[in-house]
Amino acid sequence: MQRVYFIGGGGIGMAALERYFLSQGTPVAAYDRTPSELTARLAGEGVAMSYDDDPAAIPQPFRSPEGTLVVFTPAVPAESAIMTFFRTGGFRMIKRSEALGIITDKSKALCFAGTHGKTTTSAMAAHILHTCSCGCNAFLGGILRNCGTNLLLAPASPWTVAEADEYDRSFHRLHPHIALVTATDPDHLDIYGTEEAYLESFAHFTSLIRPGGSLVVHTGLKLVPRTGPDVSVFTYSRDEGDFHAANVAFGDGTITFDFVHPGGRIAGIELGVPVDINIENAVGALAACWLTGALEPDAARRAMASFMGTERRFQFLLKQPAGGRVIIDDYAHHPDELRTSIASVRALYPGRHLTVAFQPHLYTRTRDFAQQFAEALSEADTVVLTDLYPAREQPIAGISSSTVFERVRSTDKHLVAKDDLVDWMKNRNFDILLACGAGDMSLLLPQVAAYYSE
Repeated sequence: MQRVYFIGGGGIGMAALERYFLSQGTPVAAYDRTPSELTARLAGEGVAMSYDDDPAAIPQPFRSPEGTLVVFTPAVPAESAIMTFFRTGGFRMIKRSEALGIITDKSKALCFAGTHGKTTTSAMAAHILHTCSCGCNAFLGGILRNCGTNLLLAPASPWTVAEADEYDRSFHRLHPHIALVTATDPDHLDIYGTEEAYLESFAHFTSLIRPGGSLVVHTGLKLVPRTGPDVSVFTYSRDEGDFHAANVAFGDGTITFDFVHPGGRIAGIELGVPVDINIENAVGALAACWLTGALEPDAARRAMASFMGTERRFQFLLKQPAGGRVIIDDYAHHPDELRTSIASVRALYPGRHLTVAFQPHLYTRTRDFAQQFAEALSEADTVVLTDLYPAREQPIAGISSSTVFERVRSTDKHLVAKDDLVDWMKNRNFDILLACGAGDMSLLLPQVAAYYSE
């Protein structure tokens, strides 16, 4: 392999792989249909990016199947002209998940799976091990704000942290030494069809844990693990399980707790991102790291206190002093994530007026969970919905943001076109603004934050 071409190279998971191959001195080129801040960063780091679905845009060296590996994401339509060029041209083509599996198989992998919570939990774990003397490699599903990247490299470390994506059964390409499952609430039903099939996929994932490894499962899940007889199984949550938190204390903008593990506890853990849900995320991350045998208590305390979070996971874009305006950007795109995010803001800012702006993501997810989304949004004081973000999908008749909007109970609700959203937010005298969704609405938020920062 002399060079690697990425189809759908603007995705966050693909970005980590692109950065990995660049670090190995391998020429990298990529196609994505939409320019973004991330693709601009990748181009600046050395990726030859293009945005035209035209084989003519492929750099000349990558047009030869000899020595060219093609990595693609299932999110790119099969009828893509560039996909067709490589598929019919005799190139070796593998999915992103297969490439990640090949890389992580060279080390002991800590793999974090689940409907929600996996990005923050895996990022915490990577930051913890990175702070410990053992170090780690990491392929993350979000940009770790501490270092501005989603790739960590430590060639001498035996450990690799990876986010295990259940979409298209991608996590079946991984063979964890330690696996953690955060949640199994049904999602991606366009792929799986039924909750039973979704749970079966997670059960199969647990069967891939290497002999002598460990599984950590959140308490109360419907998942029935299918681990081998030589794999240890543990439970975790905020308040119970083999791993949990004790002596939780909320101070003036701070959260501290003791991390309880089967061998005792690490007292005095302080969260660098003091959000209630991060107690549970931290317990999961610390649990996985404890099972490596490399967890150092002082390093764990330093890591959790210094953890700045990942981009678009409860990220503060504006935080005015003395009870001023707040803008928070959060990737929440599943009803349970949305509900948790709203509850977290309520806990942080009790009694204040909460406006939630939400961009539905995918026609199928909107169709399948319209009522659940509406129920979660109804917990806000003011609700604004904008245009649905279709990503990889074609429209479904009768499904749009209005499908959720009409079910929201709040009387203070607004349906605003994305092109008008910035002006709407500038003219709205909001107190706390929580913007949620996995689409492109987030690209507009810096304009709003800058306006209120003047």
